[in-house]
Amino acid sequence: MLNYSEIDAVLEIIGTIAFASSGAMVGIRKGMDLFGILVLGIVTALGGGCVRDIILGITPPGMFVNSSYAIQALISSLILFMIFYVKSDYLNSKALKKYEDFLMILDAIGLGAFTVTGINTAIGTGYAEKEFLLIFVGMLTGVGGGIIRDVFSNSIPSIFKEQIYAVASFFGACFYVLFIDKLDADTVMILSAMIVIIIRIFAVKKNLHLPKVKI
Repeated sequence: MLNYSEIDAVLEIIGTIAFASSGAMVGIRKGMDLFGILVLGIVTALGGGCVRDIILGITPPGMFVNSSYAIQALISSLILFMIFYVKSDYLNSKALKKYEDFLMILDAIGLGAFTVTGINTAIGTGYAEKEFLLIFVGMLTGVGGGIIRDVFSNSIPSIFKEQIYAVASFFGACFYVLFIDKLDADTVMILSAMIVIIIRIFAVKKNLHLPKVKI
């Protein structure tokens, strides 16, 4: 069975690649150049964690100390750019719809992974007894990069208008906090991430939204 640190590292890698890909895809759709696409991919993957670290008093933030995640985000974004640069017709093909469905699943996995790793970071910093803080930084790590991505691309942050997103992260974070002392570390991490992923994918498939004011 994987230990706590190994699972955390695996979730970090999954989340980084998933979010970098979603950020780069937004940049490609917005017609940004290579630099813009790479920046969007990196901030989507690492932005939430960077803000989380500042809130927790971790300075400099981990992304500047351990460059491996930035490199992973850079490579993921670059590969996506090269694919669509060489095959720009893919942007108007049926294959893109299938890819975006796959990207949605990756994004859900990233959301679940980063929600968990955000809480893990807070616990590792000595805040295991601060339940509200754990839930907050878990959600922030999960959704923060997407907010920065949307601001950079001049869009209303998708978490405020799309199918249930931040709420999925919230439920996963709450499960983690409630069962952290009742289950072993790897089980609670995996189950918490799965809760986020399942809620997010179910919300997209069923097109579920939080209530809105009709205009």
